[in-house]
Order: sequence, then structure tokens, then C-alpha cells
Amino acid sequence: TAPDPITGKGYYIFPVLQYFDGVGKIIYPPEWAEQKLAPRGTEPEVLTPSGEALPEQEPVEATEVFKLGVLGPFSGPTARTGDEFKGAVQTAFEAIDYQIGPYKVELVWIDSQSDPAKASQAYEQAIVQEGVQAAILNWHSSVVVACMEIAAKHEVPHFFGFGATEVVNETYASDPEKYSYWMGKTWPSPEKLSIAYVQALEYYIQEGLWTPEAKTVIVWGEDTDWGRSFGGAIKRQFEDVGWEVLSEEYFPIDQTEYYGLLNRVNDLNPAVFAGTAAAPPAISSLVKQADEIGLESVLIADALGWVGEWYDLTGASSDYVLDQIPAWATDDAKKWAADFETRYGIKPSPSAAGQSFDMTNFFIKLANRTLEKHGTLSSETLYEVGQSELWAGQLVYEGGLIHKRYEYNAETIPDPVVGEGYFTFPVLQYFDGVGKIIYPSEWAEQEFEPKP
Repeated sequence: TAPDPITGKGYYIFPVLQYFDGVGKIIYPPEWAEQKLAPRGTEPEVLTPSGEALPEQEPVEATEVFKLGVLGPFSGPTARTGDEFKGAVQTAFEAIDYQIGPYKVELVWIDSQSDPAKASQAYEQAIVQEGVQAAILNWHSSVVVACMEIAAKHEVPHFFGFGATEVVNETYASDPEKYSYWMGKTWPSPEKLSIAYVQALEYYIQEGLWTPEAKTVIVWGEDTDWGRSFGGAIKRQFEDVGWEVLSEEYFPIDQTEYYGLLNRVNDLNPAVFAGTAAAPPAISSLVKQADEIGLESVLIADALGWVGEWYDLTGASSDYVLDQIPAWATDDAKKWAADFETRYGIKPSPSAAGQSFDMTNFFIKLANRTLEKHGTLSSETLYEVGQSELWAGQLVYEGGLIHKRYEYNAETIPDPVVGEGYFTFPVLQYFDGVGKIIYPSEWAEQEFEPKP
């Protein structure tokens, strides 16, 4: 063999590995194999080193308790979304009997009440008095901005909050070490999604399928970090392609009367009336009242479909409205949604319940990886895996109900990766309670139809 060494079993040899979630598993030689070769898209079959399938293991006895906070609007103007959060989280943890390794997971429900001050007070109380060691989810952007300070102060990692405002990104960038405890946004900054509305309308103008009298727009929204982030983003994006923004209109999150505002808008007659409100009573009231006064503008009502009963709230007034939400695209997702409705008596939305279920399962995966790596679940060990693997793009979640792949990396943090195959929302137009994709054009189920 000179000058080479002797190779082979018992001498110099490298086993063949197949990688999953940053870990190499031996697939050859068979007597060493930890799992069988798994073609892309299939689940690997775990083996013992002798090459035989592992026998079923006795469940591990729960000897310790891990307290996990769940932050959401469980009362107040957006409580209906909180109901979806609660059902989704319960469903995910019931599937594992509320147990991760030797830890019994005790959920602590932290009610934001859709109010930043009340949310931060409840959040700190959950950490200090109830012993929460990590937390997941949340809905409002303004709540995130307040609670980031509390998570950093107590060094408690918070995973997958929904609050999307770019203020979260700016806060993180101001001190990445301090604010690294806010571990990844479920929802990317509004500008990464709002641009699709502008692109959709520009596409249909260029195709000759819509010819507005003038390229004018009025921007509206709830007076919160979320509403102003979305409004500011879509305002800039319209202006960048030559549209004139006639005004911006913001209102309290719990407002439900808009006749004065809508009559002023009608007098200006913009081609587009674009905005968002996360509270179902607010956005559904605006949509209904816009129809009542005969508003002819194209109405972009981002977030209308964020609760399952949106059509019950608006009826035919939602016809021709544009929105962005994902769909129950697979048979498994549709079954999950049907089972959810049967159990809880409410229609789950993909945006709230569906994504909450996925992100809860992502946390469960991360917790299992933490236990595998460190042998314990704690604020410190979860934070370490979040930093070293989640934010490095090594720990991802695939096979969820809503998006094909949830991923973060050094280029996107604290936002997720956005794009086809990752986090993405198509632009829909509603008719008879059904959203039809109109953009991107390659996904379109129908063409954009202006209101007659």
C-alpha cells in the first residue's frame, strides 16, 4: 500500500453519511448504519448500528417541568385571533402529550390585550412570578417592541413572534447582542410583502386589463406600529412607480365607524384605497361601510382574511377586495383545519391558526435539538441553539401546514427567508367568500377584475 496507509474495516476508513438538520448520520457500512438512505423529500428510517430497525422505546418519564410562555391577544379587540393561537398551540403540544424528553411542558398564557403597556407588564410578571423560561408567538407589532425589552432584561429567549414592523429589525440592529433574545420573527417586515400589491396592479395596467383614470392612492391603517409600517411601506412602493399618494389616514385599533373618513375618500376618488387593520371588527366594518357608500376605488384590505369567519363579518361587501393570505393547500392542512373547526367551533385562518401551529412545532423541534445537544432545557441552552443553529440556517422546519420551509439565516435575521418555497403570500381577490390568486401571474387562478 505504500505510500498509502491500509484502508478498510479496522484500518483507515470513513463511513458514508447523509446530512439532516446539520447532523451527519451513517448510512454505510450497513453494520454501522444509523439510518437508511433517504431520498429527498422522504423521512429517514432510523437503524441500530447493526443495521436493524430500532425497537419501539418506552416513553421517558417526565421528571421535570419546563414553563413556556405563549404571548397573544387573548382578550381585547383582537381576542378572536387569540382563540386561534390557543387552539393551535394546544393541538401541537397534545400531539406530544405536552412532553419533551423528561420535561413536562407547562404552558403559561400571557394576555397582551392588544396593548403594549399591558402586554409588557403581563410578560414580565410571567417571567418573574410564574417562572417562564422561554416564550413563543405574539400578534401585534407594537407589543413586540415593548416586550423585546423585557426578554432582553431577563435573558429569556422568545421564539417566532408574529409582529412584523421594521421597528423590530431596527431595534435589533441597534444592539444585536442585547436584542438577540427576540429569536426570529414569524412574519417578515411589511415591505417584503406589501410590494406584491403594487406589482400586481402595475402588471394588470401594463397588460391592458385595467386602466385607471389616474394613478392615485390613499393609504389607510390602524394607528399602531403594524399599521404605520405597512402604510409607510406601500406608500413608498406606489410612489416609486409613479403613483401620487393623495393622503394617509390612520385610526385607533378599536375604531369601527368610518363613514366620515370614507366620504372624504370618495370625494377624492383615488384609483386605490390601500391599508391594513389587524382587529377583525375594525377591518370588517371598514369593508362593509366602504361598500355601503359606494366606494369605487380598488380596496386593498390587508389582513381581512386573518380570521376564519371574515366572510361572516363582511358578506358580499368583500367582493373585489384585495388581500394577501396563504391557503390550506394540502389535504393534511385541510383536514387539520376541519378538525380544528369541529373541536373549537371557529373557522381557523391559515395566517393565524395555521402559522401558529407550524411555529409551535418549529419550537418543539428546536427544543428536541437543544435536549439532544445539551442534555437540558433552559433559557440558556435554548438561546444557544437559537444562536448557533436557528439563526445560522442549520435548523429549519419543513412539512408545515402553510409554508414549505421556514428558515432564518445571517442575511435575513430577525426576518425569515422570504420567497417561493419559503415564506410567501400571494395576492388574492375575493368573490363570494373565496379568495382567488391574481398574482404572481404564474400562480394566478383568475385575472384581476376591477369593481364595476
